[in-house]
Amino acid sequence: MAVKIKDVTNYLESIAPRAYQESYDNSGLLVGDAQAGVTGILITLDCTEAVVQEAIDSGCNLVVAHHPIVFKGLKKFTGSSYVERTVMLAIRHDIALYAIHTNLDNVHTGVNRMIADKIGLTNLRILAPRPDTLQKLVTFIPEADTEKVLAALHEAGAGQIGEYKNCSFRVEGTGTFLPTAAANPHISQAHQQEQVREIRAEVIFPTHRRSDLLAALRKNHPYEEVAYYITPLINENQEVGAGMIGQLATPIEPLAFLQGLKSSMNLKMLRHTAILPKNIQKVAICGGAGSFLLQDAIRAEADVLVTADFKYHEFFDADGRIVIADIGHYESEVFTKELLQEVLMKKFHTFANIFSKTVTNPISYL
Repeated sequence: MAVKIKDVTNYLESIAPRAYQESYDNSGLLVGDAQAGVTGILITLDCTEAVVQEAIDSGCNLVVAHHPIVFKGLKKFTGSSYVERTVMLAIRHDIALYAIHTNLDNVHTGVNRMIADKIGLTNLRILAPRPDTLQKLVTFIPEADTEKVLAALHEAGAGQIGEYKNCSFRVEGTGTFLPTAAANPHISQAHQQEQVREIRAEVIFPTHRRSDLLAALRKNHPYEEVAYYITPLINENQEVGAGMIGQLATPIEPLAFLQGLKSSMNLKMLRHTAILPKNIQKVAICGGAGSFLLQDAIRAEADVLVTADFKYHEFFDADGRIVIADIGHYESEVFTKELLQEVLMKKFHTFANIFSKTVTNPISYL
């Protein structure tokens, strides 16, 4: 069976759910028919006219980009901007355009993990975990059906806490009910008060999996009417959030670290604040514009923050407490193409998954 565009996008969103994108973002399928078959995928950081033309020439009808070509609504298509021209060219040639942006930034296996691997960091954790992505399900299950129901809930995405799967909490108790004449009870009969030995089961799950979880609960629970309640949690989700922090195997002198950073990230230049009189070991990172994480990095006692797009006056905020290393937006995220190819090759082998050869960096260095 031919792979459809929706098969590719659904797979990518199982790894980086769109629910994890920032409110300003526009990830997802931006142009194209989700039901169309895939002839090839062109992987790029940015989507431009040249990238779409490369897809046409390469026989690829799906462009997977990190940055969305459309951030704001387009009110006209006259070719007056590169965004309009890119979208128009894609539509004329049936090229689908897909973006996987801040949702890929915000998962622990995403953009920042790629930077961490390039730098050689270990003991990784999210720098600023998000507190709005988890909920708790409590339900009541007849004792004999507990394992079946919980297995279904785990399969639907519940019970994952860090590197631990199938997590739950269970308490034994007694459930009571009286079926009416219109009921079709699994246990007991109409107008008969019943007491049943039940298990109160609790599981944590990602908020965006709520509908999947409830569907699995209703399908696998033996009762005609399933008793449950869901509670939003303010717990920080250690799997989702902005930035990442980790450690070098051994401390290194600051200038040597910056020189190594320039080499490992293939930089032509970088901007940094004053060198501090202590070695670098704890490193905070954020692909793209990460100045908003400076205070988080300082609170985490990072020795350096590696990111991009710091403004002049923002460099002063380092205030002798941390080294800021601004490596450039494109440079901090260009290796995302490798990440996307690695992810796609694990699932799809029947067509080409190729890097775009087009250099989309809008900045040149003299």
